[in-house]
Amino acid sequence: MAKFIRIDMTSKEVRVDDCPEKYAGLAGRALTSNFVAEEVKPTCHPLGKNNKLIFAPGFLTGTGAANSGRISCGAKSPLTGGIKESNSGGTFSQKMARMGIKALVFEGLPSGDQYFVVKVAMDGVTIDDAPLEIVGMGNYDAIKALQDKYGAKVGVAVIGPAGEMRLTAANISFADPDGNIRSAGRGGLGAVMGSKKIKAVVIDDTDAPGVAISHPEAFKSAAKRFAKALTTHPVTGKGLGRYGTNVLVNILNEAGGLPTQNFRRGRNEWANDIGGETMTATMETRGGKPTHGCHPGCIMRCSQHYVDKGGKYITSGFEYETI
Repeated sequence: MAKFIRIDMTSKEVRVDDCPEKYAGLAGRALTSNFVAEEVKPTCHPLGKNNKLIFAPGFLTGTGAANSGRISCGAKSPLTGGIKESNSGGTFSQKMARMGIKALVFEGLPSGDQYFVVKVAMDGVTIDDAPLEIVGMGNYDAIKALQDKYGAKVGVAVIGPAGEMRLTAANISFADPDGNIRSAGRGGLGAVMGSKKIKAVVIDDTDAPGVAISHPEAFKSAAKRFAKALTTHPVTGKGLGRYGTNVLVNILNEAGGLPTQNFRRGRNEWANDIGGETMTATMETRGGKPTHGCHPGCIMRCSQHYVDKGGKYITSGFEYETI
């Protein structure tokens, strides 16, 4: 049965249980949101001891199914006060699934100002003092330092200075296969992680058994059909891969549904300046990559490598909502 791991940051105790029956039929965002509804007091302070932070992979994560490598994060949001689900690419989710982990739950609050690195491996969970040099460090540098310490192939979830300061829009960032970051960027969950004094969670799937498939040939056939459906669809196979989720800017502007002036209007005359077509043309002129996968097995590849005028990498993953 899948492991349900609870890490109490007050007592530093770790419990590894079988998945509770009430969560057995859930995964990903269905699991994280139901968990928060069930186990987090609605009246609790989002940055207090009674809030809980949960990470969960999807049902197909860790298999050969296309686009199955997203991680779901959940907690009471310090930004909205409601149940928040935020998800991200990277390598973290697939490592969890291959290790047979249904969920990682972080509870309680530690005393003092010490930050910690939670390491999850096949032989157990350890809570290490965070190296002083990574406290206050930005995400890219922190990921590099952690992979230098724990191994180049470990998965990393990390907060930057905004999360440490518990700013209510802070995100949780996850390392992708290229050492760049993908972020669970909604709802301020980085602040929740910071309140629990967790600078980073490191996951090492060395010697993990992998995900067992009950009917391998039938699964392979279904996965192949699903991948074909994605690659041949005009949106998932062409539009998103070419222009990212930012392809929606011009489409929704034409439909009158583009949020303009706090949605007082649904259309504006400058949408194309920030749309996917312009973004892609800019990247191609500068030598960037208009198409890039956010996790292993992503075939839609709606991310990018956006570069400056000198061709230096700046960021990935300009999304429609953010734009």
